[in-house]
Amino acid sequence: MRIDKYLWCVRYYKTRTLATTACKKGHVKINNDIAKPSREVYSLDKIVLRKNQINYQLTVNNIPLSRISAKLVDIYRTDTTPKKQFEAQELLKYSKDYYRKKGVGRPTKKDRRDIDGFHDENE
Repeated sequence: MRIDKYLWCVRYYKTRTLATTACKKGHVKINNDIAKPSREVYSLDKIVLRKNQINYQLTVNNIPLSRISAKLVDIYRTDTTPKKQFEAQELLKYSKDYYRKKGVGRPTKKDRRDIDGFHDENE
């Protein structure tokens, strides 16, 4: 089975087009080699997939015939992604606190409430 179809079947991408684009950009590696979308996937291949700033690492257990339900995904792949990758993503989420660039426009109603709440806490 093609790598783009496999990644779509095991639900890493919502469409095959997204999976193909990721392969073309070099975000998918099979056994440490950059994979083209038409590259064949076999059992026990190691796949490294970069998506949302996380390097997912998975091992192919079996090849599905078509797209499968989310409950059955673990039959066809083993996820070996270190938990450190997900923790780094959580920290990144908190570090990008909401801010407005200078000159973007007036504060919204929510911004005003947040500012009022901040002033009330400091008084």
